[in-house]
Amino acid sequence: MSNGLRIAPSLLSADFARLGEEVRAVIEAGADLIHFDVMDNHYVPNLTVGPLVCQAIKPHASVPIDVHLMVKPVDALVPMFAQAGADIISFHPEASEHVDRTIQLIRSAGVKAGLVLNPATPLSVLDHVIDQLDLVLLMTVNPGFGGQSFIERMLPKIERARALVDAAIARTGRPIWLEVDGGVKRDNARRIAAAGADTLVAGSAVFGAGHYADAIAGIRSEARAGQAAPAEAVAA
Repeated sequence: MSNGLRIAPSLLSADFARLGEEVRAVIEAGADLIHFDVMDNHYVPNLTVGPLVCQAIKPHASVPIDVHLMVKPVDALVPMFAQAGADIISFHPEASEHVDRTIQLIRSAGVKAGLVLNPATPLSVLDHVIDQLDLVLLMTVNPGFGGQSFIERMLPKIERARALVDAAIARTGRPIWLEVDGGVKRDNARRIAAAGADTLVAGSAVFGAGHYADAIAGIRSEARAGQAAPAEAVAA
């Protein structure tokens, strides 16, 4: 289990009329990353933002920008987001004709690379690429919309992914984060972290709260408790 713990508020739930202010506010409130969801109304049934918005918020972000590409095809957008200031770019294997090539494209741009697994995507897609990744992102809702409920049956998948990530870290000596996105809230953060996640994406649980600092601190406190007592937290 990684000793690190990161909270990544998702801008999908932010006030789009004042994104720069929202970014600064959640960072001041304790955010470790800014999660930036990109949807194309093709791979997923929604349309959000592009590289120009990423570029616009970059000056406001004193923490890494974690770009999650829910687009197909994906390769054309990778250099655009790298130039726009993305620090991490993650994509879905179903959106790439050649997953290894897309990972190399991201890394060649000087950006950390992540692979995103939907609820029904098997962990076996990691078999031949995990050693090249900086991040594995497990979706605990089906992608496309914010505000969905956490899929409880994903907890064992997080545990199995944790074992794969730990084995890859042992082989490579490089840090690899295990991120979870979808329905993360204070009341399930303990179980999610206990299962092995070290990076938690939270949208409405942060931006829908009246006080961002309290919301982030609450999620972090529960997640740390889960890291400290994983067996008890998963069983809860």
